[in-house]
Amino acid sequence: MIEVKNVTKAYGSIEALKDVSLEVKDGDFVSLLGPSGSGKTTLLNLVAGLLTPTSGQVLVDGVSLYELSPRERTAFRREKFGFIFQAFNLITYLTAIENVEMPLYLAGMRPEKQRVIASQLLEKVGLKDRFFHLPSELSTGEQQRIAIARSLANNASVTLADEPTGNLDSKTGEELMGYVKKLNEEGVTVLLVTHDPSVATFARRSIQVVDGRIMS
Repeated sequence: MIEVKNVTKAYGSIEALKDVSLEVKDGDFVSLLGPSGSGKTTLLNLVAGLLTPTSGQVLVDGVSLYELSPRERTAFRREKFGFIFQAFNLITYLTAIENVEMPLYLAGMRPEKQRVIASQLLEKVGLKDRFFHLPSELSTGEQQRIAIARSLANNASVTLADEPTGNLDSKTGEELMGYVKKLNEEGVTVLLVTHDPSVATFARRSIQVVDGRIMS
């Protein structure tokens, strides 16, 4: 379970988040919907342990993230979270399968086991025939599917997605969200940031963020 308790995040005199509280239960699929600059990405980054709140607490499975040391928080994030970014964040000189293997390599897994798991994940997102292609040789939709496979490589229980359809056309974006919804149906908790109401409809519930506050 993710618990955000009375969190404020300020940059100087500007409050990006203002006394925000949020609860996401295991297996839920929640969208944070709002315009650019509303604070939704800041909230996602706080849940991920990437930003320190000015005040308040963020707990994941009962662990208070910001009471951990930076090293402990990094290890916890690697174990708990998978990430899907708008810009894909693929390593351009690595093949599709090598990109998916990267979190497993960082976790110290044996190379032969890395290859088996990465192969299974790429097959799962429909890229069985793209294992050894570079990102530049793939469509934007295929690149984002690699990012989804990579987010699952460490068997994370939570996927955090920041505008995952932002660089995709509407048809490809809809296909991508179908994969994300399927992941949720298989038990992965999803917290999704989007400005697009049609994308938010894939979630089980949608929370509107406006001017740093949760409105609904």
